[in-house]
Amino acid sequence: MIEGLQPYPEYQESGQKWLGRVPVHWDILPNRALFEEVKDRNHPNEEMLSVTITRGIIRQKALLTDTSKKDSSNVNKSAYKLVQPGDIAYNKMRAWQGAVGVSSYRGIISPAYVVMRPRKDCTSWYYHHLFRTPSFAKEAERWSYGITSDMWSLRPEHFKVIYSVEPPPDEQAAIVRFLDHANRKMDGFIRAKRKLIGLLNEQKQAIIHRAVTRGVDHPQITQISADQNQKNLCPSAKSVDKNLKPSGIPWLGDIPKHWEIWRISRFGKVGNGSTPSRSNMGYWSNGSYPWLNSSHVNRGLIDSADQFVTATALRECHLPKVQPGSVLIAITGQGKTRGMSSVLDIEATINQHIAYISLRLPVVSVKFLNLSLAAAYTTLRALSDDSGSTKGALTCEDIKRFKIAVPPVSEQEEIVRTVELETAALTAAITRAEREIALMQEYRTRLTVDVVTGKLDVRAAAAKLPEITADPMEGLEDGLLEESETEEDE
Repeated sequence: MIEGLQPYPEYQESGQKWLGRVPVHWDILPNRALFEEVKDRNHPNEEMLSVTITRGIIRQKALLTDTSKKDSSNVNKSAYKLVQPGDIAYNKMRAWQGAVGVSSYRGIISPAYVVMRPRKDCTSWYYHHLFRTPSFAKEAERWSYGITSDMWSLRPEHFKVIYSVEPPPDEQAAIVRFLDHANRKMDGFIRAKRKLIGLLNEQKQAIIHRAVTRGVDHPQITQISADQNQKNLCPSAKSVDKNLKPSGIPWLGDIPKHWEIWRISRFGKVGNGSTPSRSNMGYWSNGSYPWLNSSHVNRGLIDSADQFVTATALRECHLPKVQPGSVLIAITGQGKTRGMSSVLDIEATINQHIAYISLRLPVVSVKFLNLSLAAAYTTLRALSDDSGSTKGALTCEDIKRFKIAVPPVSEQEEIVRTVELETAALTAAITRAEREIALMQEYRTRLTVDVVTGKLDVRAAAAKLPEITADPMEGLEDGLLEESETEEDE
């Protein structure tokens, strides 16, 4: 589909770094010439919409259905702004992160957001693609104001002075048609890879769950005596039922008779952290102590940080110094992150969206504890939904009370080794598929930038494509909301 695409015959300098050179017949205009701000209020009964980083404008009910996020809008919605199909809306505080898009729906959005309506007969979806490029996000960042990044705001008056391009209407339509088809093909590839990852994770989860609830297989053993159990031998998964006992814990089921059940608080210290005020530069400027947010628990082993706080922040914000050999678990978050855990390999502190478990007694190895939490992921998710939180969250008390099966330490080490061996191929396949998704997403971004800024001419290619009558957002990659969209204080 993209083979044979060539640049336009002739270009002009746009005078705008974020646009670069553009086709000579395209206009370069300030956004105030293309859009007018709309402040249509007093429509409290209209449907609530959300402006997201990952998917642009979506129905809020879709956001609430896909994640644990709760409706945090005001009861009185008279000040909320009406959005019509074709309007462009953006989150002032997150435009520089990509929270902008065209609406397919009529509805209302937060009064803190900005609604822009096209002045001319243009294709709004073209500007949806243009304004969601990293190039525009960087330009939005340049025009945003605030003390720190989490307070940057792209005010309407500054959006209006940003220069954009205006291709002829027929070219705008051709670009949108081309990108719609390209995105559908790429999203089909990504969905297939995500389905594969889901299946591989199910296999991995089954292996882990079996190991931490029954032990690992020893094919040469078919019967385990009570005397052998006392010698800390691992019962075979094929052993008779008399070698098992009810755990009394639904997610564990029957466990080997010589295993014990321990509450986490018996062997571990549990706590969580906080986010120092971003407006206080004394907490962040030239910081050297690693500070972690919940995105790190997806890594399995945490051996580095990308944000750092100062000694003043550690002291005044009562941040815990979490030692290496602890387990971190995400206690809030959208998508898949809540309930995930990782082993900490460095000394660090954490935010309020993570809990730490530091071992106080040598009855559980850190790797076995992490495996047990991984096996209990579904249970932890259900527990967080039942905890009464308005956002869907685990609490430190939930984790303290949580119970796991505890084999002898030598057996734990054997279980960990066996699981690592049996899941190595699955882990490699998951990593490979995730890398392929990342490469496709990078390619999508590069292709979109090249097309919407006129670096590639898609007019002939688009002319050969069938018309799409469906909503351009329909069938596109849904994905999962980024955690950064939900951790509002970070």
